[in-house]
Amino acid sequence: MHPTEIIELMIVGFIIVAIVIISLFLKGEWRKVGWSLALAVLVAYGLFYVVRPYWFDAQIDKKVELLKPYLEQHYPDESWEISIVPHREEGFKSQNPYYIQVVFESEPDVTYAYWVENENNISQSIYSTYKKIDELEHVENKNE
Repeated sequence: MHPTEIIELMIVGFIIVAIVIISLFLKGEWRKVGWSLALAVLVAYGLFYVVRPYWFDAQIDKKVELLKPYLEQHYPDESWEISIVPHREEGFKSQNPYYIQVVFESEPDVTYAYWVENENNISQSIYSTYKKIDELEHVENKNE
């Protein structure tokens, strides 16, 4: 379990316990409202916890689809392979799944990472290789 998930679980648990304790001091109909509110918070967090990975996947797929036309426009004569961080697998939780990795066929030993905000805001953020920056063919923003 990722530390962020533990913190979220602790916060939600604290909120539910606080609602339950407060509702113990209430009488009649208000006690039922307190229990219902605690149950609603628990169900809402459960849904959030179940749906969130699918939401991440949908956002990443959307960003990959936005990146493809960008690469076709900037590198029309190139072919490439796009990969994403397998964020659901153990050992990859610490990596940002929103960085999309691209390996060009003409440069197979270099991995470029792209950050996609929207169709008008796509940038090459990092690259991974043993080569010097002057030897790289697809580096954008060499002067920055």
